[in-house]
Amino acid sequence: MREVADGILQLTLPLPFGLDHVHCYLLRRPTGGWLLVDTGLGMHDWEESWGRVAEELDAPIEQIFITHFHPDHVGGAADVQRVTGAEVLQGALDHRLLLDLWGDGTWAARAFDVFRAHGVPEDISGEIFASMDAMRPEVRYAESVTRLEPGDDVDGWQVMLLGGHADGHLALWRDGILVGGDNLLLEITPNIGYTLDGDSDPLGTYLETLARIEALAPRLTLPGHGPLVVDSVARARETLAHHDGRLAETVAALGRREPRDAYQVSLALWAYDLVPIHRRFAVQETIAHLERLVCEGRVRRHSDDGGSVAYTAA
Repeated sequence: MREVADGILQLTLPLPFGLDHVHCYLLRRPTGGWLLVDTGLGMHDWEESWGRVAEELDAPIEQIFITHFHPDHVGGAADVQRVTGAEVLQGALDHRLLLDLWGDGTWAARAFDVFRAHGVPEDISGEIFASMDAMRPEVRYAESVTRLEPGDDVDGWQVMLLGGHADGHLALWRDGILVGGDNLLLEITPNIGYTLDGDSDPLGTYLETLARIEALAPRLTLPGHGPLVVDSVARARETLAHHDGRLAETVAALGRREPRDAYQVSLALWAYDLVPIHRRFAVQETIAHLERLVCEGRVRRHSDDGGSVAYTAA
C-alpha cells in the first residue's frame, strides 16, 4: 500500500494469472474515512487479509466502488463488505451483467453456443468454460449494492461510463485525476471482448472511450494494472494506433477467398499456444475487431441456417 496522490492510496493485490496483480485504490472521503475502489479476487483468508488492510488504515473503509464486473475487480466485494460493513456502489448495468455471468447458471451454456457459432471447437470451448467454473469460488460479489448511473456524484468524484473493455465499466473523475479501472493501461492494452448479449461493437465503443480520455487530458490516470499513467493523452493515442494496426492485421488474416470464422482468424493473429482463458480472450477480441470492420464496411459477415458465422474482406 502506497500513497500515489494527496488523499489517495494504491493497494496492490496478487492474481494467479499471467497478469499477476491488480491495483485497488483508497480515496479519502469527506467523512475522514475511505472509499475503496475495486477488491481483487475473493481470498481464502479474506478475514485475516482484509482485517490487516483495515488495521493499517487510520480510518475505516466506509464505501466500496466497483469499476466493472470482471473477477479481478469484483471478486472480493462480499469479503470486504463482511469485514468492514461498507456499502457497495456499483453501476446498474454492470451489476446486471455480473449477475448474468456469475449468478446465472445458464450463461455458460448460452455462451458455449456463441463460441461454437464462431468456430471454436467443442473440446476447446469445454476447456474455456471449465476454467471459468474453476474461478467461480473466487468471485464473491456483494448481493446487496447501491446502483449508480453515469453522471452520479460520489464524494465529489464524477461517475463516468467508459465502455469497451466491459459494457458497464465506470470510472471516477475529479481534479484532473481519472480512477480508470482497466480503460487505460501503460504496458499492455486492455482486452476488448465481444460478450454474450452485450455491446455489438465493443471496439467501436472503446475507441470512443479513448477519444474521451484524450479530450479529458487527465494529469494522472490510476490504472487497474501496471504503472501509473502520467501522460494519459499520449497513451490514449498509442492505444488508438495499436487498434488501427490490429484492424489492418485482421483484414489481412481474412484474405479474400473462402470465409473464415473468428476462431480461425484468432489462430492467425495469436499464432502460438494459449491457455484456455487466454484463448477465450483472443477469440472474443478477434470477434470485436471483425465486428468493428463490419461496421466500417471493410469486412462482410456471413451466417448460415445453422447459426455459424464467418467473415470475408469486403
